[in-house]
Amino acid sequence: MTNNSQTKDQSEELENKANTEEPEASKSGEGENTEPEAEEQHSEAEDTQDDPLTKLQAEYDNLNNKYLRLYSEFENFRRRTAKERLETISKAGADVIEEVLPIVDDFDRAIKSNEKSEDPEALKEGFTLIHNKLMRILESQGLKPMDSMGKPFDTEYHEAITNIPAPEEDQKGKVVDVAEKGYFFHDKVLRYAKVVVGQ
Repeated sequence: MTNNSQTKDQSEELENKANTEEPEASKSGEGENTEPEAEEQHSEAEDTQDDPLTKLQAEYDNLNNKYLRLYSEFENFRRRTAKERLETISKAGADVIEEVLPIVDDFDRAIKSNEKSEDPEALKEGFTLIHNKLMRILESQGLKPMDSMGKPFDTEYHEAITNIPAPEEDQKGKVVDVAEKGYFFHDKVLRYAKVVVGQ
């Protein structure tokens, strides 16, 4: 009976030992399986980073974002510039009109005065004064009359409306009459002079 008891005890001890070692082996196996999975995921991440298509897509997205930002900035600049240009033109027009208004007042007074005046010399003097005042205002804005009479005909400044025989030999190819005066605006031709040219 003692032998049977010892044998039974040894069997139970071996069984307990086997049960104890099995979970450890299972844990060890799980650890071994985890390492290859981690290595595989790391390898996939490296492959994704080294993929040419992925790099090209990233570069495209970056360039597209830069383009959209630049386009948006340019549109804002264009709208702001157009608005400022319109405001400048509008203000310049208002300034000129404001300076011309006194001339309108002068004409109103001259018309009212002419209703009772019978002196032609006074009328002539009044209109001459108004004309000179208007020209001073326009010249202050950059307008300059073109002096064409007796000058050689030049298509850069003149528009010939007709040709006539030159009254004198030295007037051939020159302006012998001005039908409509030309003007410069800030040294650029604003209106060509309409002239008669001698032949």
